[in-house]
Amino acid sequence: QVGEYYPDLRDQDMVSALALVHQRFSTNTFPTWDLAHPFRFIAHNGEINTLQGNLNWIRSRQATIHSKLLGTDLDKIWPLIYEGQSDSASFDNALELLVMGGYTLAHAMMLLIPEAWAGNPLMDEERRAFYEYHAAMMEPWDGPAAVAFTDGRQIGATLDRNGLRPARYLVTDDDLVVMSSEIGVLPIPEERIVKKWRLQPGKMFLIDLEQGRIIDDAEVKASLAVAKPYQEWLDRTQIRLRELP
Repeated sequence: QVGEYYPDLRDQDMVSALALVHQRFSTNTFPTWDLAHPFRFIAHNGEINTLQGNLNWIRSRQATIHSKLLGTDLDKIWPLIYEGQSDSASFDNALELLVMGGYTLAHAMMLLIPEAWAGNPLMDEERRAFYEYHAAMMEPWDGPAAVAFTDGRQIGATLDRNGLRPARYLVTDDDLVVMSSEIGVLPIPEERIVKKWRLQPGKMFLIDLEQGRIIDDAEVKASLAVAKPYQEWLDRTQIRLRELP
């Protein structure tokens, strides 16, 4: 169909290193075009059940957000999320604001969809400090939700801490990676598959196309957790009631 609009491309193959595809099965709302996925950064399977609270907090923070670069032009982006947008579009807008504001894609996704960190004795202290620090900046956008995301250089997915949406993936012997709600969406011979697994609650799956590799959850989060002295910042800024005389 591309050839109909761009005759010069009619006989050329269109090649991409990635594809993000969404097919919607309407359950609790009637499918309409204005609820179609915006596809700027994400595709989303599930629901954001904390949506109203997330929207209220976004609105409350508009007055405190500023930019030396944009100055008063920043006012042109408000409201960040307008009335009637779907939960997917609302999440996409919030993610776009963070990424355009300088956060890496993985960092922004960890801020929006954190792991279950409070009271988790198995989490290392640096990662816990990362999540605790960012909890003051953004509340979790809680599902059940599985969110796939890309900025054109990296592509990945994360599952919220409830873990109630399926996200399964496979890797072939020629470096094709397929993730979907179900295994078997593409007819790939079993003998070509070198790995099958699933995304676990709160975990992230990330492929860096420029590096040409899969970056596992532990590596992504460890590198971000030590990038700044989050525990030092917490100790300096937090007042804990139990520590007062």
